[in-house]
Amino acid sequence: MLELSPTDDPLERAPLCALVGPTACGKTALALEACDRADAEVLSMDSMLVYRDLDVGTAKPTIEEQARVPHHLIDLVEVGEVFDASRWLAEARDAVDDCLTRGRRPLFVGGTGFYLAALLKGLFEGPPPDPTIREPLEQRGREDPEGLHRELQEVDPDSAARLHPNDVRRVVRALEVLEQTGRTLSSWQDQWAAPPARARRARLVGLEVETQQLDQRIRQRAARMLEDGWVAEAERARTRGLARGAAQALGYAEVLDLADGVITEEQALDAIALRTRQFARRQRTWYRKFAIEWLPAGDCELLARALAHWGWDTAGSSAS
Repeated sequence: MLELSPTDDPLERAPLCALVGPTACGKTALALEACDRADAEVLSMDSMLVYRDLDVGTAKPTIEEQARVPHHLIDLVEVGEVFDASRWLAEARDAVDDCLTRGRRPLFVGGTGFYLAALLKGLFEGPPPDPTIREPLEQRGREDPEGLHRELQEVDPDSAARLHPNDVRRVVRALEVLEQTGRTLSSWQDQWAAPPARARRARLVGLEVETQQLDQRIRQRAARMLEDGWVAEAERARTRGLARGAAQALGYAEVLDLADGVITEEQALDAIALRTRQFARRQRTWYRKFAIEWLPAGDCELLARALAHWGWDTAGSSAS
């Protein structure tokens, strides 16, 4: 059985194990194999998988994959709802508690670096909102969201790298914190208190894929998604009203342009592949903040090495 320390916080009761890496690197396949072998369950660490009915374009695990291994932290809200990291962290705590109570190992899997930071270090709340600062920023964000994002990029490139220009609310918050405190939001977040026990004891595995190969995977996956009904999915989501968070899902803007006849399928594929490659590079930047054991995705001993790093002895039939 799992050896737990006596604490009320599920995130402190066992070392947190995670599988990370850039989009399209093969995390889902490895996670399924590992969970099969180790009496484990997947806890999604992907900010887009929380939305129901965004399945094709987010590469959400299929019904068959979810039947093979239980998945948590996906399909939590409708596309019209706002969802943030604090809510994800609360859901994650409940999911870990559920797994441990049933003697199952939780494995966090996903590429949202900010969720990983929240999981291991907590969240920086910051000063309370100041309407005299916020309201002018919000007005500018409504008029020119890309311009506001460029302004953030000039003064706080780390925050800008993780925020989409359409995520006006968070862009505004980053600029507001800077004006209130004289320090960037990213600098505050980088100076969280000394990492809690769960951060020091975390066991993180990352999948490495050579850049050219990853670029090929990204394009092939995007083409497959278009064949699998991405356009129809995006149109259905649009009719229901995409919230700010869901509207950031990679490729949906381009797919809707395709649906509207603004661009051709080849142009859409080119644009989606480009944006996804850029996103993968931003993910790699985020990962530099963490102590990750990077393993080549093509390693013939990949599964064994990952299990060993997580400390999961799979001899026998029960978790230990």
